Amino acid sequence: MERLPSLSTEKIRSLRPAVARPEPGRLPLAVVTEVEAVDKFGQLTDVLTIFLRGSECSFHCLMCDLWKYTHTGSTPAGAIPAQVVDALAHQPAPLPKWIKLYNASNFFSPANIPRGDFPAIAAAVSSFERVIVENHPRLLNTAIVDFQRQIRGTLEVAMGLETIHPPTLQSLNKQLTLDDFQRACEWLHAREVAVRCFVLLRPPGMSAPEGIEWCVRSVEYAHRLGVRHISIIPLRGGNGALEQLQREGLFQPPSAACLEQALAEVIHLPDAVITADLWDWDQLAGLTVGCRNARRQRLETANRSQRLSAT
Repeated sequence: MERLPSLSTEKIRSLRPAVARPEPGRLPLAVVTEVEAVDKFGQLTDVLTIFLRGSECSFHCLMCDLWKYTHTGSTPAGAIPAQVVDALAHQPAPLPKWIKLYNASNFFSPANIPRGDFPAIAAAVSSFERVIVENHPRLLNTAIVDFQRQIRGTLEVAMGLETIHPPTLQSLNKQLTLDDFQRACEWLHAREVAVRCFVLLRPPGMSAPEGIEWCVRSVEYAHRLGVRHISIIPLRGGNGALEQLQREGLFQPPSAACLEQALAEVIHLPDAVITADLWDWDQLAGLTVGCRNARRQRLETANRSQRLSAT
């Protein structure tokens, strides 16, 4: 395993490519509906995801490119509730039972979503059985409990675990320790808030076999902590810092075969829904015109059935 340089927040930001970022506004960036597994027994549900237009995360992780979908400065009061209402107004009936409110940042940071907006957001999503939001594990505050009480459904918080390899986790500039993540899971579970998390496949400094090994170990760790849904994210470039590490020979994106193998080694774990993230699937190495669609379909089926068929 390669030793990674310690890149500061300033260095990570300086390596960002120039992109057109969204302006603040009262319309969401995008709205999609997807199908997710509810459990290990084949039960499925439609999930409406609203990609909210908000401000940038205060944590500047080495591998993150979500800043591209955020604006600078704090989120204006009233903007997020307006986006949720607009998105729901344009959806055909009946609405899905689950909803994700993803703001490419931290739902419970006042700079990202003003505290005064929570009652209006809760009222807008009152018909949903499960409300899923994203948040940094260190941001545990009373806003979570207040919002949970205001919604009618179950609250689920999605958090990035990334990896349980301590030196790599530290190098990601996430400002997170495994103790922090465990504390967050215990704190949320004690308040009857469900947890999902994201685990990286082959972060910088790891060979393909090491990437699979530590991905599997990280999924198993999250499983032991009672995380309900664990998503494996094959790490890809696009934020500048990873490209710099790739030029230095310290990062190589995982292949489709790596993703398939990692999922195969953990999908059998009981209770937790374990999925492979297929965003930007076509960018993974090892795909051909002849196999690309069939292999994606196999993983999509596995995500829904929680069983991975033989190739």
